[in-house]
Amino acid sequence: MSFLTVQALRKHFSVKDSLRGGHRVLKAVDGIDFSLEEDTVFGLVGESGCGKSTVARLVLKLISPTSGNITFKGRDLSELQGDSLREFRKTVQIIFQDPFASLNPRKTVFQTVSEPLRIHHLAGRRDLRRLVTELLRKVGLDRDVLDRYPHEFSGGQRQRICIARALAVSPRLLVADEPLSALDVSIQAQILNLLKEIKERSRLSFLFISHDLNVVKYFSDEVGVMYLGKIVERSKTAGLFEEPLHPYTVILLASAPRVETEGRDAEKLTARHEREIITGEVPSPVEIPPGCPFHPRCPKRFDPCDTVVPRLEQPTSRAYSGRLVSCHLWNPY
Repeated sequence: MSFLTVQALRKHFSVKDSLRGGHRVLKAVDGIDFSLEEDTVFGLVGESGCGKSTVARLVLKLISPTSGNITFKGRDLSELQGDSLREFRKTVQIIFQDPFASLNPRKTVFQTVSEPLRIHHLAGRRDLRRLVTELLRKVGLDRDVLDRYPHEFSGGQRQRICIARALAVSPRLLVADEPLSALDVSIQAQILNLLKEIKERSRLSFLFISHDLNVVKYFSDEVGVMYLGKIVERSKTAGLFEEPLHPYTVILLASAPRVETEGRDAEKLTARHEREIITGEVPSPVEIPPGCPFHPRCPKRFDPCDTVVPRLEQPTSRAYSGRLVSCHLWNPY
């Protein structure tokens, strides 16, 4: 039994059509499947607007799915109510993208970090200050920050405070929704190393959402690549970065910033991730094209791509056992 299992998950929103009148359906998440084991990191990558953050909100039960199932430790999230829902809220926590927006400017660090301890009745008044101090030390902050406010800190320090707040209730799963994108590059490495240290020390599981492939490569055990609300490729991290299968994944990896090298290594890297030119704009999730959703921009499209939706399944070649890809190149219809 997987720790977290997502099956055929969909989230559609009704949006007004200002030109034609009436309403249309926006398919933010359109039938995705993945699972996450304990003490592992599942990375979800893709362009902005592909549905990654909607997946995070669904997993956290902040919004309800249109269809599909999410099970956590064998229990269907749709069935959770009362005490069971309260326990779920304690077990699964989130780290938001913008640390400043996710902190109440009127509350001190002590009030912010102690709040989940008080809500879940995990400590008495006398123990709160000691416990909050211990949590802050875990994320690299001293007790002298307890009575200060969010505006007095840098972006990296604010994110450390948010991490301490998330850890306060001893969760088993952390949903990290672009936790580094609002930070300076020099600070990103510090926060990423902190998350990795916390993961190893506490044996936490992570659903790690990011558009930065280099970060995902460093931190994740398995990766799902999203495009227009669908997962188009799933693989262990090493396999995906060594040999991407879906044309979209190939282009993503080729476009990721990398340090230039010389000699044999450079030749191997160029051969492995030959640069493809991607044309056109990402289609609207309100008007997803028929067939493969990526076909209008795909440099390797051929006849069935325009009309037949490819299934996410293991390639016919045994060399790619355990990997899943949604592409007619690998799975003839």
